[in-house]
Amino acid sequence: MKRARLIYNPTSGREEMKKRLADILQRLDQGGIETSCHATTGEGDATREAELAIERGYDMIIAAGGDGTLYEVINGMAERDNRPPLGVFPLGTTNDFARALGIPRQWEDYVDLVIQQQTRPLDLGKANDRYFINIAGGGSLTELTYEVPSRLKTMIGQLAYYMKGIEKMASLSPQELIIRANGQEEIHDEFMLFLIANTNSVGGFEKLAPGATIDDGLFDVIGVRKCNLADMIRLVTLALRGEHLNDKKVVHFQTNHVEVTSPGYVQLNLDGELGGTLPATFTNLRHHLQLFHR
Repeated sequence: MKRARLIYNPTSGREEMKKRLADILQRLDQGGIETSCHATTGEGDATREAELAIERGYDMIIAAGGDGTLYEVINGMAERDNRPPLGVFPLGTTNDFARALGIPRQWEDYVDLVIQQQTRPLDLGKANDRYFINIAGGGSLTELTYEVPSRLKTMIGQLAYYMKGIEKMASLSPQELIIRANGQEEIHDEFMLFLIANTNSVGGFEKLAPGATIDDGLFDVIGVRKCNLADMIRLVTLALRGEHLNDKKVVHFQTNHVEVTSPGYVQLNLDGELGGTLPATFTNLRHHLQLFHR
């Protein structure tokens, strides 16, 4: 019988995991997977637990929660040589990663995938000494993901992000960035934000990086140059349709390695979590993890 370690955030989404846990464990057990659980208690807990699960020789790790829980789990796995396959139950507010890969929202369907043990390779992003699975970025607008109170996210879901975004839009200011990438001319300009996308779904926008795939060894780098509020609203409208990449205010290219620096203070956002500050070097680690996936 295989052994799984289920690491879950009891407060993710609308506390869905608390309601489903017993059923999930029973179904896994019936499928030949002996599963033990760990409920996270605070920042960094899921990372420590993922490290411990690998040390204890579990055959698989399952992350249940939102993008923040997944971010912590992959940071506990990334530097180990004996990385087991990863499962993901998307129970958070936006679930960008699960949305991008088409991971089933119905827990029964995903448990069946884990039982079948079918996997696919995943690229992982490295930003300085941290790892991300979906998106890295910086700039005023990217800060809203960790400015939204967790209780508000639990109560009203993704609407909380939209409320905070509308509030911030009027006060956005550009930041001077220098972007250097393999095979690309250095870009030195003022930007409202920059994104290093590993998948096509970012912040609930499913077409923000329409050509991005999780296993091609490449990032999609997107930058929004200095613009006014009217331009920003226009670009958001285009991004909803995936028609923004050819706009004159948008920089877009693909690469497996990019460096971003700034003479000013710019915070980094990694999978929706605060990830330090610039300068930063971003490297794509091709096929670094295996995910249970059809």
